[in-house]
Amino acid sequence: MEALESHHYLFDIVILLASAVAAVPLFRRLGLGAVLGYLAAGVLLGPWGVGIITETEELRHLSEFGVVFLLFLIGLDLKPSRLKLMHKQIFGFGSAQFLVTGSVLALTALLFDLSGGASLVVGFGLALSSTAIGLQMLSERGELSTRHGRTSFAVLLLQDIAVVPLLLLITFLSGGTKLSWLTLAQAAATTALALGGMILAGRTLLRPLMRLVAGAKNPEIFTALAVLLILGSAALFERIGLSMALGAFLAGLMLADSEYRHQVEADIQPFRGFLLGLFFMSVGMTTDMGLLLREGFMVIGLVLGLLIVKAGLLFGLGRLFGHLRRDSLRTAALLSQSGEFAFVLFGLAGSEGILDKETAKLLVLCVSLSMAATPVLDRMNARLLAHLKRTEPVLPIPVVELKAAAEEEPLATPHVLIAGFGRVGKTVGRMLEERGIPYLGLDKDPERVAECRAQGFEVFYGDASHATVLKAAGASESTTVIITIDQAGAAEKAVLAFRHHFPKARIFMRARDHRQASALMTAGASVCIPETLEASLQLGAAALRDMGVADGEVEKLVIHLRQENYQRIHQES
Repeated sequence: MEALESHHYLFDIVILLASAVAAVPLFRRLGLGAVLGYLAAGVLLGPWGVGIITETEELRHLSEFGVVFLLFLIGLDLKPSRLKLMHKQIFGFGSAQFLVTGSVLALTALLFDLSGGASLVVGFGLALSSTAIGLQMLSERGELSTRHGRTSFAVLLLQDIAVVPLLLLITFLSGGTKLSWLTLAQAAATTALALGGMILAGRTLLRPLMRLVAGAKNPEIFTALAVLLILGSAALFERIGLSMALGAFLAGLMLADSEYRHQVEADIQPFRGFLLGLFFMSVGMTTDMGLLLREGFMVIGLVLGLLIVKAGLLFGLGRLFGHLRRDSLRTAALLSQSGEFAFVLFGLAGSEGILDKETAKLLVLCVSLSMAATPVLDRMNARLLAHLKRTEPVLPIPVVELKAAAEEEPLATPHVLIAGFGRVGKTVGRMLEERGIPYLGLDKDPERVAECRAQGFEVFYGDASHATVLKAAGASESTTVIITIDQAGAAEKAVLAFRHHFPKARIFMRARDHRQASALMTAGASVCIPETLEASLQLGAAALRDMGVADGEVEKLVIHLRQENYQRIHQES
């Protein structure tokens, strides 16, 4: 019997993986995004599709860990420096959007005879937009650093933060008739104790523990520690009656300003990607498509109403905050849908009895359809903007808006990435600092990282030969990378990884001699500096000057020999 059950689960997993591999690339090619690909695959496999997978309860429990890992990464991304840089947009426009939209939708929910608590969950759950869809579309179009891109990012970031109090709201509301001031006080005290314990542990134990494990130079054990931190925090919070996702969020927050954040983010991404994809597929399987067939006009009316209300409020608030009309339209079209966290909130509210099962199913269906409508809205908005560009008179931008734009900075990514932060990397870092050029250093030695950070260098623990680490560190096609790693094998792995994922980037490298320089140039380096060549040229030049040879003659000889040697390196590469 156990063998048959094991075979059954193995078959389900194979079918899920095959469906994801087929659906996600297809939906990305169609411009609909990975989230909708997972949802469509889930609908196809579930009871309302071909019915291959019918027992979804165990799968749903497993898929909830995708949300746990996502909340951890959100916490990891909320560095105090980022919050400070964008505080006006996040806590100004972002807060206004969430509070106004949530309040309007909650009041509307009351008209449908929902209770006060259920209306709050529905209103503010629908006020959330899709981080996955919004950031993916901005990233694909290269618009993250534009005015509307920064505004959209700020709104999404505020909404990600708002998920935590919404989860707490559901935890409190789930007490039903037993909820009282005493239970609220007990819950608040438990939450405060858990928060205090997490902060204390994060400040006193976490960094020394991660330094100790990183010092063992075993990547698998470091990954295991990161997973243990997430699951341990989630289990602790679930044990005391709070949300697993909240525990994971706080664990990420504890690491947000640490030197290990980029490596941890890279290690966790595969778990997060797979489990979150599984979560969306389980949502698709449990989405009641029969409801769409039975109540099609009502469902479509609700979805259209949701899109119109959210887009109208986003546009109006954008204009109120001094944004240009075209920027407000772009933001409104991009964020008018409801987001993936609404699935979590409504599913949790349904299981806790805050929403009845039929209402929860209706809301999940509406959220799914609103997300599916986003690419269509975006195309319609692009045509509207093109029309406005032809007909709208060119007006000078108000001084207030110019000042606001000047004060805003694009989402910070380093101009230069230094891989390897020993003596050479440190010297390069000093040179960049002197010229005011932002950089980010990566090194695999935790002791060296701690020492350099104590000296004020912007360096983090991470393996620069892993593409996921480079992306977590903010690398892009425009990044200049300087690889100073002295181990030949590690240096070659780093240049291969960077050249493969960022083919247009400029890569500067050190090498021991001309042979290693030729090999690194073949691997993809843009410029390679052999140490033996430069040292011998400087040594010979110093000796010649000491023997009375004129500076001009020495310099001419050094330039000639340098050109000759570098030409040979290029010919051999």
